[in-house]
Amino acid sequence: MPKTRKPPVPQDDLAHPRSRTAFLRMKALVGCYIGLSVLALVVAYLWRDRPDVVTDVVWVRGEGVLIASVVLFVFVLGAARGRRGAYLRLRIASAAMVVAIAVLVSLPGFLPTWMRIEQGLCGLVLIGVAVIANGGHLRSLFASGRTAGV
Repeated sequence: MPKTRKPPVPQDDLAHPRSRTAFLRMKALVGCYIGLSVLALVVAYLWRDRPDVVTDVVWVRGEGVLIASVVLFVFVLGAARGRRGAYLRLRIASAAMVVAIAVLVSLPGFLPTWMRIEQGLCGLVLIGVAVIANGGHLRSLFASGRTAGV
């Protein structure tokens, strides 16, 4: 039996003011996440000769977070185009990233203080994304065969 794909969300529902506002806010928040990630790598580069504040973990974590932030932005763009798979990935990834950040920031000695602060800010931004993505309007918008009550 072939797998059937669910059709994308209708453009009329995506154009609703509540939908547009939600996607604009998520794009802005993920844009901030990307900015924080780039800034962390710039700081690491500037302090590269200070092994007490820039460890190998900082480089690996910084690069990984930058990649993850760009991937999350791709998910937001896909969801804004009505792709149900992108929306599901956005919901899961934003929540999982918040949990991962909370765990890594809480590990004693794992990250230098400046990066703990940067990661905490990233976590706050991602909480905003997760709250919007999991809100009732978008969940009903992407529910199978339903409209968002618009």
